[in-house]
Amino acid sequence: MDIKKSEFTISSATVSQCPKDTKPEFAFIGRSNVGKSSLINMLCNHKGLAKTSATPGKTLLINHFIINNDWYLVDLPGYGFAKRSKTVQKKLDQMITSYILQRQQLVNTFVLIDIRHDPMKIDTDFINWLGESSVPFSIIFTKADKLGPVRAKQNAAKWMNSLKEQWEELPPYFITSSEKKLGRDEVLDYVGNILNEIKATE
Repeated sequence: MDIKKSEFTISSATVSQCPKDTKPEFAFIGRSNVGKSSLINMLCNHKGLAKTSATPGKTLLINHFIINNDWYLVDLPGYGFAKRSKTVQKKLDQMITSYILQRQQLVNTFVLIDIRHDPMKIDTDFINWLGESSVPFSIIFTKADKLGPVRAKQNAAKWMNSLKEQWEELPPYFITSSEKKLGRDEVLDYVGNILNEIKATE
């Protein structure tokens, strides 16, 4: 799939404020500083689309971007940011939970994982919650350029093997680098295949 057009649509504090149309939505979420904005900009080939920041945890709203006038890319706040107050984090967690569980237009959630790190409880807990909630999701490993191709594949395999303790069938995963544009075609083809499946059933 080729992205020819990408535009910011709206920032929402609640699910009820999200766009009212029924276009499919693909959400992106991860821990703060996982490289989410850079990945979104790389996928869309639009450098300033999602605002990147030197300060982690700046996304505080549900951000919708319309892609090819056909589907929405949704930038969700990061989970588990230590420097936020508990009150703010609780409010964000409620916003994330309500969007993921209530938004009927959501067809896939991409969970972003920094490939340099060993599995962390906060990530596996979130992934397990998605599974228990029957939410379709995929994993995107970011920052593969920091490791090199062999080590990146080893770390991704280690991560996925750790999920086998609780998962009979592992979710799809992608190894990416925003710097090198690695994994861009694979992620976009995956999105395109889901959109084609949706159109085939309409």
